[in-house]
Amino acid sequence: MSSLVVDLILCGLAYVILIYVMATITKKSLRKGDSSEDDGDGGVEDLTPPKIDLPPGVLWPSDSPKSRVPEPVEF
Repeated sequence: MSSLVVDLILCGLAYVILIYVMATITKKSLRKGDSSEDDGDGGVEDLTPPKIDLPPGVLWPSDSPKSRVPEPVEF
């Protein structure tokens, strides 16, 4: 047999062993039943929206005055 065939057989064997080890590791972690609601990104959870600096005269719809009723326009 040539060295290329031996190398291919050894690489294939190493691949099979690696896949087997990874499958057994993931199976054990799935069996533990870690049912946490963590999405895995880490850090501190901050649900407040960022404060965006708007140009003068521009208001957010939630910041606009509530009692102001538009007057009808007469032509």
